Amino acid sequence: MNADIDISNTILKTERLVLRPWRPSDLEDLFAYASVDGVGQPAGWPPHKSLDDSRQILERFIANKKTFAIECQGKASGSVGIEKYEEDQFPEFAGRRCREIGYVLAKDLWGRGLMPEAVREVIRWCFEEAGLDVLFCGHFLYNKQSERVQDKCGFRHYGYDTFHTRLGTDEEHEVRILTKEDWLNDTKMKNAEVE
Repeated sequence: MNADIDISNTILKTERLVLRPWRPSDLEDLFAYASVDGVGQPAGWPPHKSLDDSRQILERFIANKKTFAIECQGKASGSVGIEKYEEDQFPEFAGRRCREIGYVLAKDLWGRGLMPEAVREVIRWCFEEAGLDVLFCGHFLYNKQSERVQDKCGFRHYGYDTFHTRLGTDEEHEVRILTKEDWLNDTKMKNAEVE
């Protein structure tokens, strides 16, 4: 089942990033990365064409209280959303507290390991502080960058489906999951390797 999420009073920090609620003052930062060709399409949405496009999304981010801004070097440069998953498609998870993670990052920051850094911290928060049991994540089959982020963050293959995008296309889509149990086991193993 979809668990309730409210990130409105949550600020998370990693080595290089701050994950925080969106603010009205982030409008120009959001437009700066979301208007770049190639940023939104791999997630199924078109580039923003105007500040008004970005304003509508920003207002939704703030109102829905489930999307972190990724702040890098003082600018909002991406997001990690803790979205509702399709409960009807996965009735086997009806008794567990679940959500789906989605993410995007400014194109000029790709290839630096920032997205896995942000997603790992949101995963930690979801399991340790928000009390979730299972996280879903997915990627279009052609989106190898997103697939690598999910690999690095411990998501495991669960199935395939077709995703209808805001671009009007149907994309083959891999569904992956990460359970709290698997995350705890992976975390223990990584900690043991460090010691």
